[in-house]
Amino acid sequence: MIFRQLFDPTSSTYTYLLGDGGEALLIDPVYEQVPRDMALLKELGLRLLATLDTHVHADHVTGAWRLHQSCGSAIALAAAAGAELADRPLRHGDRIDFGSRHLTVRATPGHTNGCLTFVLDDETMAFTGDSLLIRGCGRTDFQQGSPQQLFASVRGQILSLPETCLLYPAHDYRGITVTSVAEERRFNPRLGGDVDEGDFAGHMNNLHLPHPKLIAVAVPANMRCGQPEGNAPPPDTPDWAPLTLRFSGVWEIEPMVLLEHAAGVQIVDVREAPEFIDQLGHLEGARLVPLSQLMDRAGELDKDRPVVAVCRSGVRSAQASVLLAKAGFSKVANLAGGMLRWKLEALPVASDSV
Repeated sequence: MIFRQLFDPTSSTYTYLLGDGGEALLIDPVYEQVPRDMALLKELGLRLLATLDTHVHADHVTGAWRLHQSCGSAIALAAAAGAELADRPLRHGDRIDFGSRHLTVRATPGHTNGCLTFVLDDETMAFTGDSLLIRGCGRTDFQQGSPQQLFASVRGQILSLPETCLLYPAHDYRGITVTSVAEERRFNPRLGGDVDEGDFAGHMNNLHLPHPKLIAVAVPANMRCGQPEGNAPPPDTPDWAPLTLRFSGVWEIEPMVLLEHAAGVQIVDVREAPEFIDQLGHLEGARLVPLSQLMDRAGELDKDRPVVAVCRSGVRSAQASVLLAKAGFSKVANLAGGMLRWKLEALPVASDSV
């Protein structure tokens, strides 16, 4: 089984990818991170079957609708949440298959009325959303929350799992990635040890926390499963050429696509001068700017026109793409495979001197 824990630094949200037999699930995807998630799915050769939200989030917008638009994945969350556009409403005891594995749905309301925990088939892993955090839990003062209900949910449905079961929350604000049933039974200051329902309710009813900053935006959007108002398309997909986003965060352009769009872009070759005229040659119209000089000479380039970085194999030019993006170039791509692939595909090269 493939397992990846991904992180959104803006909302401190963990997204989880589970894959088996070429099929995958994504738990708690974040709208802005969908290009990253799509890139990882492609690189791992996985087909996304469904997105699973542990609850209607108040601090970020889900990527469920956006992923559904991109790859046809089902949108799954609690039936109790009553969200629009969900095509797989989930209830306690439901089973979600992927490859030869499956998750079992456990209803764990209390943080919100529609909280779910997803338990792996062999009970070695569980994804608890905000119902149980690492040494903590989600608040209970809005979205039909209830401390009494959350106490019963966590004790009855999560901490009743085997002691060795690893628990993965939807958030952690200190960078801690995982805990276990045994740890939380013993060390969770709100829900572990000898704490009873009265202790827990008294604690939770006196937190006096401010509401999440994005609640007014996130909750309505998540009740539409992340669909923007007016069905607006995502704003961050490059429109100057068909590009592929790699999991590294670098946009790549295929050789044939660059050949078709060459007249409208700036081609920057970041190899050293002797390589520019070696047996691989260089692209017609390419400007030689070695990577070691790129930042000092970035002013020679037009920030309003797309830039394609080129090197021998695509490694140095990927770094060039990152540097140019940090320097304020918004339309940057790396030539996939570099001059090696360009030559392999028998595309035209120039071999004149520098």
